[in-house]
Amino acid sequence: MHIAWIGKRSPACGNVTYSREVTNALLDRGYQVSFLHFAQEEEVEFSGNDPAPQSLQAECQEVTLPFIYKSQIYTIPSLRSSKVLFQALKDLKPDLVHASLTLSPLDFVLPEICEELGVPLVATFHPPFSHKHRNLSSGTQQFMYQLYAPFLANYDAVIIFCAAQKELLNRLGVPLERLIIIPNGVDVEKYSPGSSRFRDEIGANRVFVYQGRIAVEKNVESLLKAWRQAAMPDDCKLVLVGDGSLLTSLMPAYGPENNILWMGNILDEQRRIDILRGSDVFILPSFVEGLSLSLLEAMGCGVACMATDVGADGEVLSGGAGVVLNPQRARSELQTLLPIFAHHPEMSALLGQKARARVVEKYSLRANIDSLVQFYDQIFKMPKTTLISQ
Repeated sequence: MHIAWIGKRSPACGNVTYSREVTNALLDRGYQVSFLHFAQEEEVEFSGNDPAPQSLQAECQEVTLPFIYKSQIYTIPSLRSSKVLFQALKDLKPDLVHASLTLSPLDFVLPEICEELGVPLVATFHPPFSHKHRNLSSGTQQFMYQLYAPFLANYDAVIIFCAAQKELLNRLGVPLERLIIIPNGVDVEKYSPGSSRFRDEIGANRVFVYQGRIAVEKNVESLLKAWRQAAMPDDCKLVLVGDGSLLTSLMPAYGPENNILWMGNILDEQRRIDILRGSDVFILPSFVEGLSLSLLEAMGCGVACMATDVGADGEVLSGGAGVVLNPQRARSELQTLLPIFAHHPEMSALLGQKARARVVEKYSLRANIDSLVQFYDQIFKMPKTTLISQ
């Protein structure tokens, strides 16, 4: 089967990781994959100009689409991008088009293009949300869902990651039979407990870590304020890995004097794994989320996790696999919990074991790909109108 995958290769974000991991896994299983993504026309090699942490496999054919602007959140395509996409798909003659939606206007014309070419079209819909707690970030994401829902109804199927997201999209008009739940997954062999020199490298006894964008919706400032107010022991350090719009404004106010270390954006995947393996507690205080790959990666590495009950993250940590925070009270809850984790290492060790077990059981990349492959087979065995919701 030939899959034409439309996704992102840069800048580094969850969509980039998802597209890379899934397409490489499909190639490993014998699928033919063509990867279509937005890039400058001169960016034609997988190596050298690749800003992603890990390249796609060489046997994956690349097709670049022209753009005007590209960020971690959205992309503005050039005026001729739809024509380039149409011609590319016509020439490739794939059996199926799978779009890991890049939040661009091109997402809205894909159903028309694929209908004209007679090719089944599947989407993975990533945008974060919060179905329990209302705030400015969740209101913005609600608008995103309202904007996309009428167009998603024109896709043959839409892959989502949890029941709450399914309920939200159905309420906005996407038919239930087109919504397929396949949770994100991580490679549990690669993201696993192991030795690391990171703790010694930064001179800490206990390491608390955040990995992700430094942006408003991630609520990083609540974590920073809670850390500074919690009177943490001097041998504890908070490590932040990532880049974003708030980085330059937050760094001057929260620095080494507070035992806070800013690592910036780290593209080397093994380096990020080493940081996780050398950490005791992973913290994700977001206002909105989808199903955080960073959270799953930390859990895979056996790190105790605290995350807010937004998107699917609360579901992932439910039942004792981690600590679930209220996003509206994250600062006060963290201020209470951080010293407890600092003084009771046995608690983080136990939660780390439970986090690892949860990922292996329910959120492995292997299980994700198994479900995806079964779904691909289903598409070709049934008419569009009788696709069964999972």
